Amino acid sequence: MAVAALDLMKSRRSVRRFKPDLPGRGLIEKLIEAAVTAPSASNKQPWRFLVVTSRPAVSRMADAVREAVERVSKHVEAGWRDAFRDYGDYFTRFESAPVVIVPLYRGLELLSNMTGPSLPQADRRRIVALEAGSGLVSVSLAIQNLLLMAHSLGLGASAMTGPLIALDKVRAILEVPGSWDVAAVIPVGFPAEEPPPISRKSAEQVTRWIE
Repeated sequence: MAVAALDLMKSRRSVRRFKPDLPGRGLIEKLIEAAVTAPSASNKQPWRFLVVTSRPAVSRMADAVREAVERVSKHVEAGWRDAFRDYGDYFTRFESAPVVIVPLYRGLELLSNMTGPSLPQADRRRIVALEAGSGLVSVSLAIQNLLLMAHSLGLGASAMTGPLIALDKVRAILEVPGSWDVAAVIPVGFPAEEPPPISRKSAEQVTRWIE
């Protein structure tokens, strides 16, 4: 079982080109079912998932991202401008996907509700950061579950944060409630490409033992 799980992780690829066929609702529901099995801070499960199949909505999101990339590019140093625009082109790769899943999250509110005004500001800042980060870490675990399930079902997907360069407009288009934050944009569909393996640092390179 452990070997099979590791093989699944190693063979997963980030897919950004898709066939036009719309995956059945049952397949998408399985992705969400996998996502919500993830652990979360204090088991608060601080996530929601928007499943976007509306082509006008996806197109409006992509247009908003393009506008943001162009706006920002005007403030990039001339020598880097073309490279930035090329990089920004990746931010709209979700546009061709038949399904776009947008995971939302919110921070934990627990310790901050227990402490009073006498708490030193340094401790308060750390608690606020801890609680905000807990929501993002929790939904990130859910996203990984979703990506692995997609791969196991023969679907392609990738977790994109580049589109958040147009976060305000994305929120408005999707009518995201003010109490929730957007973690990523995940295009999903039947893959129209087979990305080659990419190099990975070895476990030894990224591990430091403290004994």
